[in-house]
Amino acid sequence: MTPTMSTGVLRDHRLLRLADALLQPAFEGTTPPDWIRRRLSEGLGGVVLFARNIVDAEQLTRLTAALTAENPNVVIAVDEESGDVTRLDVDGGSRRPGNFALGTVDDPALTEAVAADIGRQLADAGITMNYAPAADVNNNPANPVIGVRSFGADPWLVARHTAAWVRGLQSTGVAACAKHFPGHGDTGVDSHHGLPVVEVELSRLERVELPPFAAAIDAGVRAIMTAHLLVPALDNDSPATMSTVVLANLLRERLGFTGLIVTDAIEMASVAKRYGLAGAAVRAVAAGADAICVGGENYGENVAVMLRDAIVDAVTSGELPEERLVEAAAKVAAFAADSFAAKVARSTAAMAWRGRSGEPVGLTAARRALRVSGNARLSGPAHVAEFSVSTNMAIEPRTPWGIGAPLTQLRPETTVTRFTEGVTADDVLGRLNGKTPVLVCRDPHRYPWLQVLLHKIVEARPDSIIVEMGVPASEPIGAGHIATHGAATVCGLAAAEYLAG
Repeated sequence: MTPTMSTGVLRDHRLLRLADALLQPAFEGTTPPDWIRRRLSEGLGGVVLFARNIVDAEQLTRLTAALTAENPNVVIAVDEESGDVTRLDVDGGSRRPGNFALGTVDDPALTEAVAADIGRQLADAGITMNYAPAADVNNNPANPVIGVRSFGADPWLVARHTAAWVRGLQSTGVAACAKHFPGHGDTGVDSHHGLPVVEVELSRLERVELPPFAAAIDAGVRAIMTAHLLVPALDNDSPATMSTVVLANLLRERLGFTGLIVTDAIEMASVAKRYGLAGAAVRAVAAGADAICVGGENYGENVAVMLRDAIVDAVTSGELPEERLVEAAAKVAAFAADSFAAKVARSTAAMAWRGRSGEPVGLTAARRALRVSGNARLSGPAHVAEFSVSTNMAIEPRTPWGIGAPLTQLRPETTVTRFTEGVTADDVLGRLNGKTPVLVCRDPHRYPWLQVLLHKIVEARPDSIIVEMGVPASEPIGAGHIATHGAATVCGLAAAEYLAG
């Protein structure tokens, strides 16, 4: 054994390499920093890319090539759900609708085609794992973090589309990672900020939350991401990410999953405030997690070193069995080897994929997902009023949404104003100048101020058309109503097309 000095402590080199293999840290910049290059050459198992690392397809391909040059088996992950949550198309908005729109259409073949389209884009860019799809059943309309990221509220609909999404993505050689196990749909707390508690009986979990994950496993999903939430019916003390009952007993033994278990971002407040970053990582590995995702908010070499050293120290102290660390590192190695083989196999198909990339499967899906009531065709000029609300941290703040831009392209006489909380009905009505009001919103049922505002405007202008780009949970109002079931750019284009006739 070769001892290594790290922050003044003598640590075993073999254990350090094993611990490094488990980490999927993030970094800043559009080229690999020196510390990432060095750590990859020393055995770092993976990295996760965020919007801050991505400019365009050419730059991303250069970035992934530089990473694999240091470690050909590196796991390169990204969180590309499409729809509202996109990293590759963050500045222009997603060219494909998200899960809720696909579930609304309820055509598994279409879902599979959309996921394959995503997979081709990721594969061409050198990505090996996608933290998607969300397999959560969104049976709580007030859910602040899932919403349109879910295929819907029916567990069997979610199950069949989760399986289709997995098949489509993995057909391109990119590994899918179904999330957030054992299910984040019935929560009223965003786990980025606090610890959600799912207060349901085990029989309800088996009937609602678990079928989509079972379907993903049956479809051959290569990875599953844990949820930072407490499920007292399974474990009254530890969040799922840190629960042996959830990860080892339920996911491994009962559901029979043999692939890679990845944690949700370990710095999220739901677990980091309770255990600290290092404590959360150690507990997750001890419970059965194989890879640690970190870096949405905490990134840099100091964080990666801290987590690696904490895992090694936990083995040395006996808190973490060495065999569990060895097992987790072996899972990562097997996953990486499979990904490398898939990358080699798909290289001959790359040119054919690029030739098909112009097919607008995303626009086709967005058009099919529209649900219209009343008269939502414009008979004259429109003023688009877009109402911004807070979004969860999974959604990039700068990603565009709405219908004002595409409708202006189709009808140049269109005018557009974006409003935030505090606006009054008179403020909106004063901008109309005789034009038809088109009121664009997300999840008004979650924002009382927005509900009241919409009703006041419609009362004054009954010819108003509502375009709802979130989860439609209220009775439609206005002369016409369009539900897009997501706020992706392509959803806005589909709605604008319909309005313009």
